[in-house]
Amino acid sequence: MILDEIMEHKRAELHDRKRVVPLTELVERAVDQPPPLDFAAALGDAGVNLIAEVKWASPSRGVLCHDFDPSYLATIYTKNGAAAVSVLTDSRFFHGELAHLEQVKAAVRQAGRCVPVLRKDFIFDFYQVYEARAAGADALLLIAAVLPDRLLEDLLFRTRELGMTALVEVHDADELRRVVRLRPRVVGINNRDLTNFEVDLATFGRLRPLLPTGTIAVSESGVHTGADVRHLREMGADAVLVGEALVTAPDVGAKVRELIAGGAA
Repeated sequence: MILDEIMEHKRAELHDRKRVVPLTELVERAVDQPPPLDFAAALGDAGVNLIAEVKWASPSRGVLCHDFDPSYLATIYTKNGAAAVSVLTDSRFFHGELAHLEQVKAAVRQAGRCVPVLRKDFIFDFYQVYEARAAGADALLLIAAVLPDRLLEDLLFRTRELGMTALVEVHDADELRRVVRLRPRVVGINNRDLTNFEVDLATFGRLRPLLPTGTIAVSESGVHTGADVRHLREMGADAVLVGEALVTAPDVGAKVRELIAGGAA
């Protein structure tokens, strides 16, 4: 399974990263950062809010955007109304890097609408949490499928301790039952089946009723049009995370506005 291959590579990669930059240095950088913005609060407005993703490539489709410019994308996203920006920082499979997150954070500050920025990666170690904060992230992704219960709880605690928000991602009812006992503020329901990579928006509809009242529900994967967002709004989505449909759009700003209009209350 592709997720197993990714995690095997991430473990080897992290070993090398720790040798280059010690944890003590990351902790110092994290402490020096301005306080993180409230990612959950940014998704709390009426309607379905857009988390617009800066994404260069994917394992299934390869390079998505040949003139990739993280700062430009983030500026267009924020100026057209995105509630938050997600940045893929995995290098091997998505061509991302932490420098992209730093560029995006600087760009949204300059764009006039300072929205929260999410680090999207395969996080399984405290070191990566400090990396995220040191790079300026306001939030990060924790994927239940790759984290045993105790580690997920510890990473969620450390994320909160640093003032960030975790977007905790689930793919099925079993993962969701594991996650809800930890009371995360934001849960992402990924519509992609990790065994075959097929996407079905109905996954969100099946799992959304299992979330406790007050939890912010984010639909991930398979969102391409305003009609998709309207459909997810009817199923109870508070936000959608969209990458591929944005970075491949001929007019990125117009696509952002289309998706936001689809989610309008």
